[in-house]
Amino acid sequence: MAEFDVKTRELLFNYILGIADDRLILGHRLSEWCGHAPIIEEDIAMANIALDCIGEADAFYKLAATFDTEGRSADDLAFLRDSTEFRNVQLSEQPNTDFAWTIARQFFTDAFYVPFFEELAKSSYEELAAPGAKALKEVKYHLRHSREWILRLGDGTEESNSRLQDAVDNLWMYTREFFEFSDSVKLLYELDIVPDNSALLEKWKETVLPVLKDALITIPEDPPYFATGGRNGLHTEHLGHLLAEMQVLPRTYPDAKW
Repeated sequence: MAEFDVKTRELLFNYILGIADDRLILGHRLSEWCGHAPIIEEDIAMANIALDCIGEADAFYKLAATFDTEGRSADDLAFLRDSTEFRNVQLSEQPNTDFAWTIARQFFTDAFYVPFFEELAKSSYEELAAPGAKALKEVKYHLRHSREWILRLGDGTEESNSRLQDAVDNLWMYTREFFEFSDSVKLLYELDIVPDNSALLEKWKETVLPVLKDALITIPEDPPYFATGGRNGLHTEHLGHLLAEMQVLPRTYPDAKW
């Protein structure tokens, strides 16, 4: 285990927590499709992708726990924090309004996390690079899956195109939070520990925009403002409802042993 000063350990804790929270919340959202997806193959696919995301979250929570001054475990971090303590981007908590919304949310997320994990796997901090490299293998599949569905829905029926356009239009305002590059993250970047997220925006566009065009989806105009604040604990009302469902068992029986 590499040695870091107190300030760097605090920065690493919050940074890694953000990754873990992204993957956990997204994984939980995808798990809500289990038994409800439009076709049986997609029911299985959604469940498998959800498990990938939750497994990735577990790896990052375990690493974050090694920097936690409160001595919490990975399970504690996942199940015993309130919504204001979560550091996920607001996109991941958006509800499954319909299947098109789920696919648009997934595609936007995958298009970021593929280049992000590619860069994270190069981290000088091996304990962070390793789960990044493992997650990359899974997220590449996720991106292929969500890209195919974007094309299928967009270039499908009039209704599927309309539903996807609606999803893209409504979720577009949540797509820039991934690329924020705060002063605290810059300090980790200068230590060659983490990538510069702001530099990944162009790669994201190179993936997203041509696919939307091929899917006959109109690229939305940028809104007057993009959603922000998730990394600092500011969330939509959807996260509180999600956590109430996800955390009810460990909070009701905090001392239970399985």
